[in-house]
Amino acid sequence: MLPAGQHKGGDDYEKGAGWICLLMAVFAAAGLLGGCAAGGQKEAAATAALSATTVSPAYDTAEAAETWAAAGRDSGFPAPGQKIGEDSRRPVHNTEEYRYYLENPFMSVADAPLSTFGADVDTASYANIRRMILDGDRVPEDAVRIEEMLNYFYYDYPKPKEGEPFSVTARLAQCPWNDKHDLLQIGLQAEKLDEGTMPKSNLVFLLDVSGSMEAPDKLDLVKRAFLMMTEYLKSDDTISIVTYASDDRIVLDGAAGEDRLSIMTAIENLSAGGSTHGSRGIETAYQLAEKHYIEGGNNRVILATDGDLNVGITSEGGLTRLIKDQKDRGVFLSVLGFGTGNLKDNKMEAMADNGNGQYSYVDSIAEARKVLVEEMGGTLFTVAKDVKFQVEFNPARIKGYRLIGYENRVMADQDFEDDTKDGGEIGAGHRVTVLYELIPADSRELIPETSLKYQTRPKETSQAPDTDTPPAYDDEWLTIKIRYKQPDQDRSDLLEYPVKDDSFHTQMPEDMVFASCVAETGLLLKSSEYASNASYASVISRLQDLKRIKEDDYSNEFLYLVKRVAAAADQSR
Repeated sequence: MLPAGQHKGGDDYEKGAGWICLLMAVFAAAGLLGGCAAGGQKEAAATAALSATTVSPAYDTAEAAETWAAAGRDSGFPAPGQKIGEDSRRPVHNTEEYRYYLENPFMSVADAPLSTFGADVDTASYANIRRMILDGDRVPEDAVRIEEMLNYFYYDYPKPKEGEPFSVTARLAQCPWNDKHDLLQIGLQAEKLDEGTMPKSNLVFLLDVSGSMEAPDKLDLVKRAFLMMTEYLKSDDTISIVTYASDDRIVLDGAAGEDRLSIMTAIENLSAGGSTHGSRGIETAYQLAEKHYIEGGNNRVILATDGDLNVGITSEGGLTRLIKDQKDRGVFLSVLGFGTGNLKDNKMEAMADNGNGQYSYVDSIAEARKVLVEEMGGTLFTVAKDVKFQVEFNPARIKGYRLIGYENRVMADQDFEDDTKDGGEIGAGHRVTVLYELIPADSRELIPETSLKYQTRPKETSQAPDTDTPPAYDDEWLTIKIRYKQPDQDRSDLLEYPVKDDSFHTQMPEDMVFASCVAETGLLLKSSEYASNASYASVISRLQDLKRIKEDDYSNEFLYLVKRVAAAADQSR
């Protein structure tokens, strides 16, 4: 068996011991076995937790998540899908905050042949949606970011060529939810780093210990997550810990990675209380990161919070400016969201987007393992920064297009060439998946356009456009351009990939089928005006026969979630 959602048969992940082992690990880490924390012996508790976290958590199928949840309820510790018990600190009133984005519309290639956006490897939205579905809660439309759903999963993209930080894959096929349209999948696969070649890390754990974090799915889970991560630190890593509540406190200042007992004891001793002066904690964390800065190494602040800041700089805009001021110092940021009821998703997303980092949501110890252990390379080690996409569409082949998701990453076309404009960070082993819905050039479909007062242009008709493509390019649908910077560079490099007829598949490849199912589910959850003929029944039908459903637990779990949503939708009719 493999950890929950773990890719079976791949070389990305280690084998696990089964879900029952996770239950034992949680009990041990929580001090519920053998009196680990008896008498206030925090060192003993930390040692027990260290031992426990070496066991790989797992559930073999998605349905087993509920078995695990039921078994774990008595521990007082939330499992995947476990509802928070009556004795928890979950707020009675839901004050979670999400940012509203207007969906990307269809654009006319004649008027706007370029589509430009920054890369995004965040996955928080999917894990958060999973939490809501398993808890039986309604999924707010604004919580659904389709690009983060897509990027949560494994895809079989090729390894990068020697000398390039990532590979680029392009596939075309008929769109499943609108058979008059086509679908474009763009896949980017970053290079993986061998453990022996990974640079030294200077990490600052910035941990929210305010009163709002006093809940089993918040600080308790934060502690378990970072105890687990500590086991995988290298001996020459440098670790600092900063906490913040009413004020900030330096708990650990530059400890060596090999000093696991000191690190774990510091984590185990954390307790929650007070208001939330997050901005001061952020400033202190960056100061420590600078103090212990490793030239050519991985210098990073890892923030764990529910985002509920209420003292100091508290606004999304203020926090964004604070983070922007800090990132130019060569220190990257990872944001880990925790908790339910008062989650401030909008603030955490903004901080990650503007801090050369990524945003993950941790709803269980299994997800903590995925983010901080299984995908540690991508979480911690940057291989390219300020990554930007620009797609140029050929009007002879494509009449219109719509970028699915990435609304918060759309950029002005001229910003693609401007190295002062930020893109997205790509970590080692990261994958980026992008989908476009395309309107063929011979379509009679009209694309809405704005009226102009001072300019004139040919009026769009239902007739196919009269295009004149140079013969050398008449087999090209589009060209993908990618700009990126090396982690320690300020000037970008350019890669170009033309997409030709041979990229079109009459039978959609399995990876593309799965990606289209994820996107279609996102459209339904968002009640998207572009959902056309999308349905949960169609998604389930396409998913259940895929080979990856049987081989990849993450994919299996996704099918299970779709079935739950479909059943709930049927019941509400």
